[in-house]
Amino acid sequence: MDGDTEYDKVEDVVGCHVEDAVTFWAQNVGRCNDLLKLSCALAEACPRANAVFGKPDFSKIYGGCFSEDRCWYRCMVQQVINNEKCRVLYIDYGNSEVLNRSDIVEIPPNLQCPNVAKKYRLWGLQIPTDQNVNMFDQGKKFLSSLVFEKEIKIHHKAKHKDGTIIVQAEYEKIDIGEEVTKAGFAEKCMSSGNSKDAEERKVDVMQNENQKMKVTVPLWVNRSDHVLYRIPGGHFDQVAASARNQNFTGNHMFAPKEKMLASPSVPDTSLAQIRPDQKLSEQKEVLRRENINLLQRQKELELKVQQLKYELQRQKEASRKTAESCEETLRTCIGTKMRSLAVKVKALKEVRHTNKNSCFGEQLSQAINVVTEGCLAVPCSLGKLQKIWTEYDLAQERIQLCRNVDERDELITKRNEVQQNLYLAAEELILEVDQLPLSERSRTLQELSTSLEMVYGQRSEADDSEEVFQQFFKWKSVKMKKLICVRNDTDTALQILADWFSGILKCFDLMSEASSGLEEMVGNADEILKKVELAICEELNTDLNEHDEAEKGIIVSAYNEVIRNICQEQSMIAVIQNRYTASVEFKKQAEQWLNRRPDINNLLSIKKTVKSLKAQLRWKLVEKNNFEESDDYSEFEMTRIKEEIADLRNRVLQEISKEQEEYEKLTCLVQKWFPELPLLYPEAGILNYMNSGGLLTSSLERDLLDAEPMKELSTKRPLVCSEIQGQKVLLKGYSVDVSSEAKVIERVAKYHRAWDQQKEKSGLLQLLFLLFCKSDPLVYLMVPYYPGASLGALQADTPLTLEEALKVMKGVAQGLQTLHGANIVHGSLHGNNVFAVNRKQGIVGDFDFTKSEEQRAAANSMVVSTLSLVSPELKMGQPASPASDMYAYGCLLFWLCVQNQEFGIKEDGTPEVNVVVMDDKVKSLLLNLFCCNRLTAEQVLKDDCFLIVDAIPVSPQPGEKYEPCEEHDSEKIDRKKKVIN
Repeated sequence: MDGDTEYDKVEDVVGCHVEDAVTFWAQNVGRCNDLLKLSCALAEACPRANAVFGKPDFSKIYGGCFSEDRCWYRCMVQQVINNEKCRVLYIDYGNSEVLNRSDIVEIPPNLQCPNVAKKYRLWGLQIPTDQNVNMFDQGKKFLSSLVFEKEIKIHHKAKHKDGTIIVQAEYEKIDIGEEVTKAGFAEKCMSSGNSKDAEERKVDVMQNENQKMKVTVPLWVNRSDHVLYRIPGGHFDQVAASARNQNFTGNHMFAPKEKMLASPSVPDTSLAQIRPDQKLSEQKEVLRRENINLLQRQKELELKVQQLKYELQRQKEASRKTAESCEETLRTCIGTKMRSLAVKVKALKEVRHTNKNSCFGEQLSQAINVVTEGCLAVPCSLGKLQKIWTEYDLAQERIQLCRNVDERDELITKRNEVQQNLYLAAEELILEVDQLPLSERSRTLQELSTSLEMVYGQRSEADDSEEVFQQFFKWKSVKMKKLICVRNDTDTALQILADWFSGILKCFDLMSEASSGLEEMVGNADEILKKVELAICEELNTDLNEHDEAEKGIIVSAYNEVIRNICQEQSMIAVIQNRYTASVEFKKQAEQWLNRRPDINNLLSIKKTVKSLKAQLRWKLVEKNNFEESDDYSEFEMTRIKEEIADLRNRVLQEISKEQEEYEKLTCLVQKWFPELPLLYPEAGILNYMNSGGLLTSSLERDLLDAEPMKELSTKRPLVCSEIQGQKVLLKGYSVDVSSEAKVIERVAKYHRAWDQQKEKSGLLQLLFLLFCKSDPLVYLMVPYYPGASLGALQADTPLTLEEALKVMKGVAQGLQTLHGANIVHGSLHGNNVFAVNRKQGIVGDFDFTKSEEQRAAANSMVVSTLSLVSPELKMGQPASPASDMYAYGCLLFWLCVQNQEFGIKEDGTPEVNVVVMDDKVKSLLLNLFCCNRLTAEQVLKDDCFLIVDAIPVSPQPGEKYEPCEEHDSEKIDRKKKVIN
């Protein structure tokens, strides 16, 4: 239901049609004049209107000739029975019937006004679901006795979507709905579902009822001057009837009413008790009524005669116009025929010109030739090279896994032999590939694939079949032969027409003697013109670009096979090019290292220098400490000592940078050429460097740094802050033993490799160094320091706005995506471990590398405000997962958005999102993060919340509070790391 009808609107209506015990049609008493005007207009317009043929418009109003009185009423088509009959609804009365199409006509726009009658339904009532057809009929008769042709008062209650108005109806202070209920023909509505069932049952019963009952008649026929009211008890005179009939000469103002289903009882009175004057008065009244009826019948017959006369005159006029049109057609037949033929010949010229330029199927044919005739062959040396390269990779792997010195030397010797063979095979492949036009062929295939996709679209999977191309060429040949045959027929017909025109020209040439066959040539004109027209039409209908399903299948199969061949050859070219590039690189490196081995003298020399500088630095530190406690303390001397210490630190860091460069070179050689280096030089610590992802260094020690303890942050582990080359760094101390040290290094390296894939775009906190403390069983992790930039610190001081929060949390989602893509579960995402640098770039902090995922997730720090960041599944004992990270992410976003609003917590621990005032898009995202099937980090980044948030590509320098950056954080750190390392 909707609210279009004014609630509690009251109006007076007269019932005109009853559908069932609770549904009826009625007309407003104020629409009397409207109905009278409609009757006159319909009687005048409908007899001259065009009948409705073709598909009728179900939303349009037509004129319908009622079957019982043959008068015109407005109607709408409800159903098309067949080509001759339609079911219509008389919209001004409510009844319906099946009419012939010839009895349904178009009416002018001024008669396309809203219907007079409206459909009403008694408020709060429904037809019982178990009601049979007999009870349905009795209920319909009962309601008819209460509302039919009676003035009733209705109160509007609601309105159905189909236009039915729900009302409370009264007749002379009698509640009609209560009367129907008391009689047992309806019941109170219990629910919307029951009401719907009752409606469906009503439709079934009505269908049965319509099959049994005769079509009802539109109302208001032979009624008094107030058409919407009951017939009063007063007398009718001939003057009133005559005036009424004169006002409505175009149509019957009223038609026979539906039979009343309940008639009032008449008191049983004896004839002997009736006085003579009363009997005479009754007889006179009967005669008067009969007279009125006869006068009205006379008027009806006169009107029908006038209509018949008008119809006859209209048909005569139509016949005259048809005859004139036929004469005009015959008079201009030749000219019309020739003009039509000229138009078709012009169209044929354009079609032929278009087809000439389009070259039917030529593009696909050329593509087939390109992929079949110009295909490159696989170089003969490629297979040999791949076989030797496999042996070489296997030899390198065996050396890497070897731990026995004697066996190692033997494996290195075998590897060198295979390396020599690989060098020769690479040279052979390079020479052979240099002769092949790989780039040109690849470009040709790419252009061909692009042009074909523009015409035929994306390809589908195709079966490898050699018959596809043969089938395509066979079909094309048949198609072209058919087209040539059709064109030849057209050319022949046009030539015959041209010869005929030439003969006619000679026949009408007065100076020519060849005029004897004029009658024969002229008599053959119709046949010639017909043949020419048929030939031209057939060629026009032969469209090369229109194909049936079988032809489309042939074309698509050929196209898919072409694309498949292109992809195969492109893959082969890519393999050849990749192997060629690898061979060139291998040859270059092999020429450098063939028959010789790299050494680590440079690395050892650097380590020796670092060791010497660190010794000097330690002595200077001892000297500084002693001088501070000396009685001869001098500020000038202390400044000199500090400058010397700073200089030594810088020299140490420079040497460490050189050491890192040497390690990088050796790591590259180990990975590509010499896996035996860590075995030959174990003292260099190459494996430790590689296993830590380049983070582990033994040259840099915590004692050599000017570190300041961070007591306020050292609640769980030792934390010290230092400054290196102007950059603030934080050293996190982890207690390790022999068994846990390898695990920590493995986790740190895995995290660092994930960061290294995207660096500053990864959304992760960078790890700078991993170093050990000689005096304590501690390992220190060096990371950038962002003072006051954690979410917890920001929200306690100056909370983020919604726009700032979304920018920050987009970066956090990027960091989680990077971790999850590397199969790392963070497990420790909380307010103090997420940083909002410059209030716009979100960075995911590192975690405790000594703990597992489950241990990190169960920590007490997994709380923000009053909200637990531990997901429901973790509380139930399930292992940590990317989904549990996304739950913590959702809690942080919720915490940032609610600010100081109060919120509730559900039984499963998730927050009540719907009770909090926030942006609808953010609320939708949060609901998808707190449900069982949570969004992934990748899906979160594509959410509507973050579509308008621009990615922040730069990171500020650690230690700067909310200042704009001029270079990427990772670039600055890498630059300084080169100095440090």
